[in-house]
Amino acid sequence: MYTEKEVLDLIEEEDVKFIRLAFFDCHGRQKNISIMANCLEKAFKNGVSFDASAVCGFETPEKSDLFLHPDPSTISIIPWRPNTGKVVRMFCNIRYPDGRPYKKDGRTMLQNAISEMQKEYDCSLNFGSEIEFYLFKLDEKGNPTKEPFDNAGYMDIAPEDRGENIRREICFTLEQMGIPPEASHHEEGPGQNEIDFHYSDALTAADNAATFKWIVRTKAAAAGLYADFSPKPLLDSAGSGFHVNISCSDTSKHEKVLAGIFAHMKELTYFMNTTEESYNRLGSHKAPKYIAWGKENRSTCIRVPATKEDSRIEIRSPDPECNPYLLYTLIIYAAMDGIKNNLQLPEPVSKNLFESDDSSIEALPDTLEAAKKIAMASDFIKGILNK
Repeated sequence: MYTEKEVLDLIEEEDVKFIRLAFFDCHGRQKNISIMANCLEKAFKNGVSFDASAVCGFETPEKSDLFLHPDPSTISIIPWRPNTGKVVRMFCNIRYPDGRPYKKDGRTMLQNAISEMQKEYDCSLNFGSEIEFYLFKLDEKGNPTKEPFDNAGYMDIAPEDRGENIRREICFTLEQMGIPPEASHHEEGPGQNEIDFHYSDALTAADNAATFKWIVRTKAAAAGLYADFSPKPLLDSAGSGFHVNISCSDTSKHEKVLAGIFAHMKELTYFMNTTEESYNRLGSHKAPKYIAWGKENRSTCIRVPATKEDSRIEIRSPDPECNPYLLYTLIIYAAMDGIKNNLQLPEPVSKNLFESDDSSIEALPDTLEAAKKIAMASDFIKGILNK
């Protein structure tokens, strides 16, 4: 948690020459601009301008000047860059030229949600991610194919599992960048992998998820492979999920947090599953189909794992194409709605919903367009996000 002065001292002591300023478009895709180390003090004071009209979902050309303001607490040395003339990365908040926070900056929206929950309800949510991805081979021209790196299955070991070394490199790099990994293993699909890392506050968790995807893609490319985070890269194999684990700092509010998230699951789906391909995943190969919750039940879209006091929630429907900043923002507001309005949960579902259709339980939207219509008509969503 560096201050601006500490960062300026650090870059001098560590022979840092380049600063990568990272930010995100409306879809959660990471962008960046590099500045020289001697420009950082000015960047802290005035920000660094960029053309917002060139960023998906941002401003139109006639009023397109926005400024990146680096967050010193997020500085991290990029370990795969040279030791002489080092490169560091900082996440940024986006502001208008007059200094006001930019209304479409997901990072700022998440910070506001965290602050509001702490102020209104004297509690906060911690988030932990389980992110799945595929490793595919490249063709002779270096372009991605759909040929998996291996044909191993769930938690298989070498030699069938050929991803061991890459997962180890990813875990080492995560650790070097201040993101402690917890577990890694081969997943069900051929060439499919999962790496989990320690929970943290919402903003750090979103930053970590973005960093994780960047590290995985970089390490895969260094090994001559392509890391695919799409939700359903192989139609006949398991899709990739972005399982979101949540706990509340005040365990007495756990049930109301769960009730609020459950009540808004249908409206949140558009932000959890953001591509057409997302809806090929839902309802197949152990991806949830129904809006249901259950204790220790992986066939429901919300699971309460077997932990002391049942204090953790796992949302199983999101996939890796989502924007974690927007999603975590909406989850926090849904949780606050549960607390504010004393929402009640239906009975948990104990049966296996993978093996039986149940018309009495409402299903998740089955297309992107259907999910979009639900979100656009939602007063809850409109109260949080601008159109």
